[in-house]
Amino acid sequence: MSLKVSNPARIPILYVILGVLVAISVVPMYFYSAQVESINRDRLKTNEMLLQNTVTRSLADDISQHEGSLRMMLSNLSSAIQVASGGDIGAGHVERPELRALLENFVSSSEDIAYATLLNADAKGVSAGRIAPDAFLRRELERGFAAAREGRAYNGQALVVGSGKSARTVVLVSSPVMYGGRFLGMIGSVVDLQFLIRRLEEVSRAGLTPYVVDAQGRLVAASHANYATGQDMKHLEIVRNFVDEGSKAQLAATKEFTIQEGNESTEMLGTYSPVTTLDWAVVVQKPRLEAYRGVFEMQHTARLLALLAVLASIMVSFYAARRIANPLKVLTESSRAIARGDFSKRVELHSRTEIGELADTFNMMSDELQQFVHDLQRAAEENRALFMGSIQMLAGAVDEKDPYTRGHSDRVTRYSLLIAREMGLDDEFLEILRISAQLHDVGKIGIEDHILKKPGALTPEEFEIMKTHTTKGANILRPVSQLKEMLPGIELHHEALDGRGYPYGLQGDQIPLLARVIAVADTFDALTTNRPYQRAYEPPEALRIIQNLVGKRLDPKAVAALIAVYERGEIKVRRLVRAQATPPPLAAGATILTPFAPAAVPEIGAVQPAPETKAAAASASSAASAVDPVVETTRF
Repeated sequence: MSLKVSNPARIPILYVILGVLVAISVVPMYFYSAQVESINRDRLKTNEMLLQNTVTRSLADDISQHEGSLRMMLSNLSSAIQVASGGDIGAGHVERPELRALLENFVSSSEDIAYATLLNADAKGVSAGRIAPDAFLRRELERGFAAAREGRAYNGQALVVGSGKSARTVVLVSSPVMYGGRFLGMIGSVVDLQFLIRRLEEVSRAGLTPYVVDAQGRLVAASHANYATGQDMKHLEIVRNFVDEGSKAQLAATKEFTIQEGNESTEMLGTYSPVTTLDWAVVVQKPRLEAYRGVFEMQHTARLLALLAVLASIMVSFYAARRIANPLKVLTESSRAIARGDFSKRVELHSRTEIGELADTFNMMSDELQQFVHDLQRAAEENRALFMGSIQMLAGAVDEKDPYTRGHSDRVTRYSLLIAREMGLDDEFLEILRISAQLHDVGKIGIEDHILKKPGALTPEEFEIMKTHTTKGANILRPVSQLKEMLPGIELHHEALDGRGYPYGLQGDQIPLLARVIAVADTFDALTTNRPYQRAYEPPEALRIIQNLVGKRLDPKAVAALIAVYERGEIKVRRLVRAQATPPPLAAGATILTPFAPAAVPEIGAVQPAPETKAAAASASSAASAVDPVVETTRF
């Protein structure tokens, strides 16, 4: 008896081809595009947050600088009044012509000062200005006078004086006048905040909504007509966060929050940066739909392309399946190749039958898939270039702030990468190093210009302020989680192996390799570029100086790598040559000053001249000073 083995029901080839094409082309493409979309979305969001952080920090620094300048002017005026009055501004002397002239000159010295008054201990005095105090401003003057009696400076609340087009937002800034520890009176200055409103209007043209609030959450100034001075802004979550933080609010913060207006709610992205000297905060906000518009457009485009690719694949599958007969071996092998991700595989089948036509169609589909993947890769590279461009723009903004070191960040990045490659470090480390080196001096954006741009040696007090650029830079970027791995290079590139660096005095292997590489590149660039306080050394001389710092400040392996790439000619130092003699070589054992250090302070752990070389060192120093008197210090 014969047994018949029943054949299973044949699956229509249309379904087989359709399933294969979807499985080997659409699904991998979908997951790949989803991954690329996720990466790009995060980068776009990071860029928007970084932009808001930079804008608010810049505005906060401007306000702090204005406040500091005004305090200095008030101090100078107080000193002038003490000299002119001989320490007596009582009832018979406060209205003397010379005191009134000093007050009028003070008001005319700045368009931001709308009114000023000098009151003696009996609250009598003289005033000058372009406005007349109303009841609210007089009340502020009374509060300022009460604070002056207690020996305190006073920053008042923002007020609006005048009406219509002549309305002005002002704030009272006052300080006591003391002589020999005795209270003489008070100087009160009413500051016109029009300069701040103009800056806020400039920011608003970029699509952001900027405003300034005080410690109680009341509006100080805004560019939007719907916001009124003194308005309570605590109904906004981002303002509540700042008020709740109080004096602890030292760093910028970016938040996503919702604004409820009637029955409508708007999702927002906002950032605040504290103005610590005034207990104010600068806030910018933007609808999340606008802030992340690029993200949403990218998602829409990617999904549309994926849908079109799926539809195209299905149509080709139906067309090809109807024309297939036998055999399918070549097509199966080609399908397996595509499933492995090899989109370069083509069907090598020459036939004038329907199979040949199907093979041609299969090859065409592979071409389209390969091109689409290529386009996705190119889009990813373009977005990465955008991210790196943003980093370079931020670094460029820091270099532009300090014209003496223009291009410094780019050169330090290039030297750091050459050193790291010579040390055999992997590509992942190089990518982290690239961004960290580019941003290593971003904290200088928070250093006051009169220190940063000082053409000579820094005083010890200025040096202490300048040293904070490392922690300032790390604090600026710390809210950006994607830059977490780059922070050690930014914060610790001035640490020394012997523990005498800053900001934390780390030693040896406590200092991350990232910071040690950047430190060598930073030192080399500082020594080989012209500064107003130091002329550039020739590269061989700079390398000799760097070798003297091995084991004390700089990492031996990184220094050896720098010397190797220089000797191979991979480093070319270009600079403008000043019409002066070249700097004399340092005498053996001569003192090398620490970065940013004042001229009178030798480097921590510096090599001191040996007795027999002190004369030579003194001679070299004298010769250098005769040619260029600002070679006394090295700032990186």
